[in-house]
Order: sequence, then structure tokens, then C-alpha cells
Amino acid sequence: MEMKKVMWMLKKDLIVLWRHKPRLISIILFPILMITLFGYGMGGTLENIPVVIVEQSSGPVTDQTVDAMRNMSLYDIKDILKDPEIAREMVDTGEVKAAIILPPNYDNLTSSEPTVVMYLDSSDQLASQALVPATEALFSKLSGQLAVERMQGASMKPQNSTPASGFQGMVSTINFQIDRIYGDIKYMDFLVPAILAMTIMFSCMFGMGQSIAGERERGELARLFMTPTSVSTVVGGKIISKLVIESGRALLLLFIAILLFGIKINGSMLLTIMLLILTALCFVGFGIMISARVGTQEDYMQMVMPFAMPMMFVSGVFYPIETMPWIFQKIAYIVPLTYANNALRAVMLKGAGVGDIMVNLLVLGGFTLLFFAMGVTRFNRDI
Repeated sequence: MEMKKVMWMLKKDLIVLWRHKPRLISIILFPILMITLFGYGMGGTLENIPVVIVEQSSGPVTDQTVDAMRNMSLYDIKDILKDPEIAREMVDTGEVKAAIILPPNYDNLTSSEPTVVMYLDSSDQLASQALVPATEALFSKLSGQLAVERMQGASMKPQNSTPASGFQGMVSTINFQIDRIYGDIKYMDFLVPAILAMTIMFSCMFGMGQSIAGERERGELARLFMTPTSVSTVVGGKIISKLVIESGRALLLLFIAILLFGIKINGSMLLTIMLLILTALCFVGFGIMISARVGTQEDYMQMVMPFAMPMMFVSGVFYPIETMPWIFQKIAYIVPLTYANNALRAVMLKGAGVGDIMVNLLVLGGFTLLFFAMGVTRFNRDI
């Protein structure tokens, strides 16, 4: 091996990299983002799941229960209410993952066994899997503690002062009941909407690199622009062709999931398809925006990676957004994949209609317009 020539080649590649600043920045930025996301956002157990408590009685047992929940990192108690219907509505709208309803007889264990009901957003499998066993264990522990305290209190009193029927009251337990407001949802049902959106995102973003940056690098785009063809015609043709391909791929994935895994769509199939198409359109626009100025396919890929991979992790595909560190929660709501996930899960799992997902539709539409506007206005036909 001729070391002098090897060093010359190394120098040449470093100079080329230095001249391609976007690629250099991406190479440095990407591993920092990934280690940060894995280290702080995706590790450990679920914590700070938003819940609401309904107090329909007052007394030491209620206070003990609320204090116990406040001391557990699993719960992020958003509010303490009096009306169970308001709490259920908060679960239904996605404001919290569960509402824990303490009944009117909760502080009167000697008269009857109170039943605590938990309204659970069963469309979020990960939050449900963490909340159910932990809450069951909490009330089982509270029941045991209360029984012991009552028996110890009774033993300190004279024998003739304890009613004969009081023993049952001393060992009465707190019943716990779960109301899954969307029924029993399988993990695959929970995962498929996000996988569909994520697949569309990757296909559209990486596909546009080959479609525009790749053709520009090979000189095909330059030859096309030598003909009397406008930028809008070229960009429009790329958009339509990519949109047709990716929408077809998304529909194929959806039908395969239905056939192989028995995925149920509780909402409108037409609305689901429209959402898939809008998601594809949004990320085709993102690809147009990035590829508008880059000269090579490698530059395009290096610029897209720092956007695509973090977007996949913070948008709630695998972990609930509410349980992530606050900075990741803020980032989640400035990326379009979050809104695509939310809308698809709402329609497919909760049976939501257009009105229920209007905010997500408007934000996705806004991102789409922004990406296309930036892509078309910045498109460079001279490279």
C-alpha cells in the first residue's frame, strides 16, 4: 500500500466534505441527536403519565390515597375534580390517560366496600400496561393498611365497646374496577397506525432524494431543463408520481395488516385513506424542500437523517409523548409525524370523525403548504 497516495485520497475526501457544509453539519449533529434521544427519552420505565382524580367524599382515607398517588412517579396528577363526567371527558379527548374515581362511600369502609373505578384510555397500550397493575397494587396495599390500622385501633379498646359486626368492617377491602373506554385493544392495533405513518414518512423523504437529488447528480434533471419545461411542471410531476406510489404502498400495508393481523378500523375507512394520502403529501413536500438546493444524493441523505430519525422517536410511535422529558414533548409538537400519528390513532382506534381530528388535519395541511412553498420557491434548476 502506498501511504502517500492513501493520505492524498484522505485529504481529498476531507476537503470535499469541508466544501459540503450541510453534509458536514449533519454528520456531526446526527450521532449527538441519537445518543440524546436514546439516553434521555427512550430509556427506563414510564413515568409522569397524566391522570385526573375525582373525589366524591372527603376524609382521611381520601387524603391518604391522594398523597400515595402524589408520591408515585408513575402519575402526573393534572387535576382533582368532583364530577366524574368531566373526568371521563378529559380521558376521551386525550387530555389525560386515566381518571380515577373515588366513590361517595370511600371514607366509610365500615358500612360497605367502596368500588374505585378507573376510566382508562385503552387506545394507548403502553400507558395502559403501566397504569393498570400499578393502580391495582396501590389500592390493594391501601386496603391492607386500612384493615391493619382498624384492627390495631379496635384491640386497644375494651372488648365490650366493639360491636360484634365490626370485624367485617375492619377488614373491608377497596374494590377496583377498570372501565376501558375503547374496549380491549391489542398492541398490534395500537402500533399499526403509527407504523403506517412512519413508513410513509421514510418512503417519501428518502424516495425524493433518489427522485430529484439523484437525477440532478446524474445530469438527468439538467437535460430535462434543456427542454422548454418549467420548474413547476417538473416539481408537479415529481409530486404526483411520488404521491401515487406512496399512497398505493400505504394502502397495501393497511390491507396486509387487516388480512394478517385482523386490525380493526373503528372509524371511517375513507377518512383513514384520506389521512394516509395527506401524510404522504406532507412528506413529499418535505422531500421537495430539502432536495431543492442540494447537488448530490449523498448530501440529501445526510441532511434528511437528522430530521427523520429524531422525528420517529419523539412523535409517539413507540412511547407516549406525555411520558418523555419536557424538551422532547415540545419538539414532538413541532414535527408533522406527531399529528399524523394522533389523527390515524384517533380514527382507527377511537372511531373519531373529521371534527375530532380537525386540529391535526389543519396542522398537517399547514406543514404541507409550507414545505411545498419553500421547495418550489427555492428550487435551483442550474445545479
